[in-house]
Amino acid sequence: MLDYDREADRYDATRGGDARAASAAAAVRALLPADTARLADLACGTGIVTVRLREPGRQVIGIDLSSGMARIAGTRLPGRIAIGDVTRLPLADASVDAVVMVWLLHLMNESASAVALTEAARVLRPGGTLLTTVDKNDAVFAAGGDVTALIEPVRAAHAAPGTDATGRVTDLAGRLGLTVTAHGAFPGTGQGRSPRWWRERLSGGAFAWAEAAGDDLTALCERLRELPDQDRPRPDPVYRLIRLTARSGGGR
Repeated sequence: MLDYDREADRYDATRGGDARAASAAAAVRALLPADTARLADLACGTGIVTVRLREPGRQVIGIDLSSGMARIAGTRLPGRIAIGDVTRLPLADASVDAVVMVWLLHLMNESASAVALTEAARVLRPGGTLLTTVDKNDAVFAAGGDVTALIEPVRAAHAAPGTDATGRVTDLAGRLGLTVTAHGAFPGTGQGRSPRWWRERLSGGAFAWAEAAGDDLTALCERLRELPDQDRPRPDPVYRLIRLTARSGGGR
């Protein structure tokens, strides 16, 4: 797991910066009801997306477990950032109109991600909105191209399903009284990677599924090496969002 405290100062620069944040925030805003007055952004990181969710009359708060991330987020939203665990939110029952979780669930194991969803449902008011990214590790393959055409069959054979898989998330959410009411997507601007980048990360053990691929991984890296334009970034990933709405009688 990435050490977010150590990465905080350079996190934005290595994750697409303002361009990616603007794309993510635009997709979130498009799915938020116009009357959202109190919003909680869970695992808000550096607050680079969170700050873009402010609107006149809307109170936005960010929560992150990393003190390093929260420190930077606090410079963007002074007094509106709290250090907290998404599995034990420092928020009262039914206290917010909307909860946002961008690039969170895929980082958690099955138990913790289920608890995080339960906590999100707990703090939502009746009829409130939960927005979350899903299928994060599939995003790069949604863009297509020569690199992903080579990688996807090997990954599909060896990768375990993500804890943010759409089917799993919607099933858990349904048990909590949340139903899917809309879908969205946005590009990971500036995050397209080159064949050389992929070869180095795959052979360097950056992906758990690659370690299990054995001879398939060796063959894959050789095929990536044969592609033209070894240092040209391929298409940006395409991330997916879903909007879940709590039933009017309560989030549970």
